[in-house]
Amino acid sequence: MTEYYIPTGPSEAELVEKRSRFIGQVWRVTTEEEARARIEEVRKRHYDARHHCWCYRIREGGVERYSDDGEPQGTAGQPMLNVFQREEVTDVVCVVTRYFGGILLGAGGLVRAYTQSAKAALDAAGISVVRRWLAMEVPCTYAQFEGIRREIEAFGGVVEHVDYGADVLLSVLVPESRGEDFAARILDVSAGAIQVLEAGEVFKDVPWREPAV
Repeated sequence: MTEYYIPTGPSEAELVEKRSRFIGQVWRVTTEEEARARIEEVRKRHYDARHHCWCYRIREGGVERYSDDGEPQGTAGQPMLNVFQREEVTDVVCVVTRYFGGILLGAGGLVRAYTQSAKAALDAAGISVVRRWLAMEVPCTYAQFEGIRREIEAFGGVVEHVDYGADVLLSVLVPESRGEDFAARILDVSAGAIQVLEAGEVFKDVPWREPAV
């Protein structure tokens, strides 16, 4: 089953370290052209900044690129890229703009600042998982509602919509490989009272880690 992670949305996060101002930004992209266009946008917007360090990962072709943009080699672009490699996030571009504050940070300080800026921008963006899902409908009573929600989460599923009527109808997405087990589990915990209905398949991105606030 194909499964990969991407940023949920665009984001911006700011860090100040010894008077230097670091502005981290993240976008979802699918081509190198898109990534470089975003980098150029930042250069134009923050034309008076000293550095615009960047990295991107493109799933198609397994492309990875980065730049220290004038910072000492290995102190910016590669540490930023490492953040996205560790989180296994792809189809992403990150730019960290630095306004120099007059105090040298040293190599270690730069690595920490650029790493923290990239991580803060990714946290602000959130992470979505892209995979094939089974769309399912789960009818239940109000008394069963919270228990059913916990079962959905336990199976790596998400609730897309809840219809509140005389009873409750949950429209959920469950990973394709776990659909049969999920339906069997719901039947079991409800003592045979709840039969899960399949509503088709869909390949899409769904938030996996919510954006930091």
